Amino acid sequence: MNVLHLLFTKDGLIYQISKNKNVLEEKSYLVNEESPENFIPQKLEEVLLKQRFDEISVISALNHFTLMPEGFTDHEAGYDLISFNAPVDKENEELMLSVNKKFSVQFYYTFPKDFYRKIKDLSIPVKFNFSGEKFLNSINNKNKKEIHINLYHNQCEFFAIDNKKVILYNNLDVNSEVDFLYFVMFTLSKIGFGINDTSFFVYGETTENETFISELQKFVKNIKIVFDNIPNKNFILN
Repeated sequence: MNVLHLLFTKDGLIYQISKNKNVLEEKSYLVNEESPENFIPQKLEEVLLKQRFDEISVISALNHFTLMPEGFTDHEAGYDLISFNAPVDKENEELMLSVNKKFSVQFYYTFPKDFYRKIKDLSIPVKFNFSGEKFLNSINNKNKKEIHINLYHNQCEFFAIDNKKVILYNNLDVNSEVDFLYFVMFTLSKIGFGINDTSFFVYGETTENETFISELQKFVKNIKIVFDNIPNKNFILN
């Protein structure tokens, strides 16, 4: 079965084509100063037309979300809840729901309607998910206080977990070591996590963000790089 995996980040699109769990093709498209205005939409169309797929798996790491306890049912409030974190354009954003039963939480998130329609118009099975839910589902929480950081290109996801309970999740732009460290330290102080009694776990683009990690290691004693995203082995996509 040919499966197309798509990951949307704040400034990029990553795709993988797999057959029977073997990765056949993988590529990243990242926006830079020279990219045309419709760079990502154009690349999405090219990827969707590459071949006939049996299934598509879509993961959004876009920073339009809110986190709620599992079982929250006022879905009509989804847009309003997300608007506390980021501007919401109801006309151009599709409201989505992703539930994580492992930690008993659920994410409301929005996904661009233009992308949504392009993918759905193929009339093949599609699975949509939020990157925070996929990341959270991969976490094996053992210690009392843990920080889990998933690094992307100029972006990171951040979970604070205490005794198998999600205390905080955030998804933010990371453009400098100062921004990254300030966010981590500020968050720790606000939620009452001491640096010496908190374990840190880092995933994702760790090689690309090596300077971020080396700076964090100056302040944090208990830190472990779980794995690095290498070609054909992106854990969010697999």
